Amino acid sequence: MEEGNQSVVSEFIFQGLCAFKELQIFLLLTFSTLYLLTVVGNLFVVLLIIRDHHLHSPMYFLLANLSFVDFCLSSVNTPKLTTDLLRENKTISFGGCMSQIFCVHFFGGTEMVLLVTMGYDRYVAICKPLRYSSIMDRQKCIWLVLIGWIIGFVHAMSQLIMIWGLPFCGPRIVDSFFCDIPLVMKLACMDTGTLEILINADSGVVATTCFILVMISYIHILLTVFLHSQDATSKALFTCTSHIIVVVLFFGPCIFIYLWPVSITWVDKFLAVFYTVITPLLNPAIYTLRNKEIKNAIKYLMNKDVISST
Repeated sequence: MEEGNQSVVSEFIFQGLCAFKELQIFLLLTFSTLYLLTVVGNLFVVLLIIRDHHLHSPMYFLLANLSFVDFCLSSVNTPKLTTDLLRENKTISFGGCMSQIFCVHFFGGTEMVLLVTMGYDRYVAICKPLRYSSIMDRQKCIWLVLIGWIIGFVHAMSQLIMIWGLPFCGPRIVDSFFCDIPLVMKLACMDTGTLEILINADSGVVATTCFILVMISYIHILLTVFLHSQDATSKALFTCTSHIIVVVLFFGPCIFIYLWPVSITWVDKFLAVFYTVITPLLNPAIYTLRNKEIKNAIKYLMNKDVISST
């Protein structure tokens, strides 16, 4: 850029995860495999739920949406992360950077609200079983999912609007593998202290509020069934454990990154990899391996294919 030109830079440069060639090759193979498994796993869950009429219930409707969001979330950064491991110059255009920021917060915010909705669904199913079909009817489920997408969109737009107008005229190096807002803001040619507080508060409040609402649902479930019988408690624990594991794995890194006052580069990179690469893969695995109806649907599908082939 010419000296004195204060216009927006045309591109940013990622430092990536590491500088060692041997480790980059290992990471390339690892992330390529993980992304392939994530895409296949999540889309398989979506198609399985659509195809099997036994899974046409509110819980599995929400699970199908969660798997689709996980597929989208992993597709925002992982392909770019993987291909950059083959390149010396890991660049991204300004528009591409803003798109990453928007998509990460859009799909991330949507997933948070979806997890809250899934917690509410389990609360109604276990604590109010006689009213479950009337409370969680098809229309209400669709509206709850739409509200999740709308909240995710509004949250992403609020983040994008706050960072879009910042002047970037100096250094272009982002010490990460994707455009993370706190790191991009450090490159702005102005004091962004107040703006950082607003952005972190926005993301932190959304993540913390959703996490608290989810945990209230599951705590209420456990307290309610504990008063009935030991057998009911064990069944409820088995049903809710997979949900709680997914909630902790997803919300933990998000809350830590945006609310922890001290930023440690390698910790931030590890947590970013975890919630953008690992978590979208774990979600379908956790729900599938711990869910009897999903496993029965898979067996039925496999047996049907075997019979049709013979």
